[in-house]
Amino acid sequence: MSDANLREGAGKPKRVRIGRVSGLFGVKGWVKIHSYTEPRENVVGFEEWILEHDGAERRVEVEAGRPAGKHVIAKLRGIDDRDEARRFLGAEIWVERSALPPCEPGEYYWVDLEGLTVRNLRGEILGEVDHMMATGANDVMVLTGGRDRLIPWVPDVVREVDIERGVIVVDWEESFWEP
Repeated sequence: MSDANLREGAGKPKRVRIGRVSGLFGVKGWVKIHSYTEPRENVVGFEEWILEHDGAERRVEVEAGRPAGKHVIAKLRGIDDRDEARRFLGAEIWVERSALPPCEPGEYYWVDLEGLTVRNLRGEILGEVDHMMATGANDVMVLTGGRDRLIPWVPDVVREVDIERGVIVVDWEESFWEP
């Protein structure tokens, strides 16, 4: 799975947040990127980014990019000096959902799971996926609906994912949350 955030507005295509401009690199307009992609250098594999900063959006072309030590750096077309690049500090980096490569069977982008209804094997609705989170041991679905709930994303628990129907079926009981 890939960790990213989704936003969709009325009439707008879906977008996925893939990183943030976190710093400047050198004097020729390169920027440091805090990547939300996995692996982290995938953030510079997209031809176009939508930068969102202070309520404004700007589409930019990625001219070049590469890992640089602990960072990923990128050169944006038309941004040729440090002062021009500075205005993008803190900008969130988005791409159109359609720009993401297809997943292998049985793999999902986290953003595609958000909003799906989670039902157990008995058909009881446990909630809706608000977001996913990584815990180190395994990923976890965070559900809303009544009260927030956490369900591990592991094969013994997640039995079926049907994006088209908007449903995830889990081997999990309502009583697992009782104190």
